[in-house]
Amino acid sequence: MADKEISNHLVAESRTQFGKGAARKIRATGKIPAVIYGHGTEPQHVTLPGHEVSLLLRKANQVLELDIAGKEQLALVKDVQKDPVRQIIEHIDLIVVRKGEKVTVDVPVHLEGESAPGTSINQDATTISLEVEATHIPESVVVSIEGLGEGTHVTAADVTLPKGATLVSDPETLIVGITGEVAQDLGDETEAEGEAEEAAEGAEEAAEEAAAEGDAE
Repeated sequence: MADKEISNHLVAESRTQFGKGAARKIRATGKIPAVIYGHGTEPQHVTLPGHEVSLLLRKANQVLELDIAGKEQLALVKDVQKDPVRQIIEHIDLIVVRKGEKVTVDVPVHLEGESAPGTSINQDATTISLEVEATHIPESVVVSIEGLGEGTHVTAADVTLPKGATLVSDPETLIVGITGEVAQDLGDETEAEGEAEEAAEGAEEAAEEAAAEGDAE
């Protein structure tokens, strides 16, 4: 059974207390402190429901439909601050967006297919910058590497963009390169084994000569 889609409609509560101490108290209640800014508006300090937001943020570039004291507000997740050890969300920065407005976002690049036999895949860029409508941000762009041979390079200019999207990244940005598989070099190891065998044979001959001399005496 497919997972039930998480709604991006959330109730946000205004807050008047700031600072690390206040933020810790907010997180202790299962909520996340956040600030909303943009379009020349005064920054709004709010709290968001922690569980729902954590689920939504599994995907990049989320646009939240916030209900702030009965007023609807669209906001794009711009920055997420996490505890470096526990990976708990500590704070979120949101920017105000409007329907039809275009925004620049970094969209994940997913590779699809398999390159030609005997080749290796080197993905150089995992995201690509696009200008898209705020309410139509793609979850990802797909780059097919099916059957690509050694020496093939796929740049940002080669990526098929979603409808309405404009490339912001440098068109020459390397996304993925296909190289030949490198055979393991056993030369040094073989040479070392040969030297060891020669040394062993030399030691054995010396021992035999010494024994022969002893017998002669």
